[in-house]
Amino acid sequence: MNEENQNEEVEKTEENTNRGNSDEIIELKKEIERHKNELNEQSDRYKRIMAEFDNFKKRSSKERDTLYQSLVSDIYTSLLPVIDNLEKAVGTKTEDEGYKQGIELVLKQFQDVLHANGVEAIEAVGQPFDPELHEAVASVVDENLGEKIIKEEYRKGYKIGNRVIRHSMVVVAN
Repeated sequence: MNEENQNEEVEKTEENTNRGNSDEIIELKKEIERHKNELNEQSDRYKRIMAEFDNFKKRSSKERDTLYQSLVSDIYTSLLPVIDNLEKAVGTKTEDEGYKQGIELVLKQFQDVLHANGVEAIEAVGQPFDPELHEAVASVVDENLGEKIIKEEYRKGYKIGNRVIRHSMVVVAN
């Protein structure tokens, strides 16, 4: 009997050991699962932060470009009256041809600077009226022109790319 008792004790010990190992394995699996969840949460949080940062960079770049374009437009807009006056001076009759050529050269230099920086005059006379490009200050009846065709330009308009920095002041026919 003694041997039987020993065998029973060995079996119980083995069962307890197996049960203990099984409990440890279950605990370890739970811990692994918990760590996986934490890792997934951290990974998800990281991806969201990176997406937010990327959006921030794009938004900041767009705002910076918009601000730059606004500043450039303001600078050129402040120069446009000078160009208007130079164009008027070129159109004025004078006895002094050297003086007139000097004014024409200064005007051309201004126009070249504007053109080199992407500032273009808006075509007006003979073109259809476009409220995004032109500002109508008068309307006349003219049998020679079609409906809503620009007859005369009082003041030139300018744009940078597709952005209008000053509308053309025009007279629209019919």
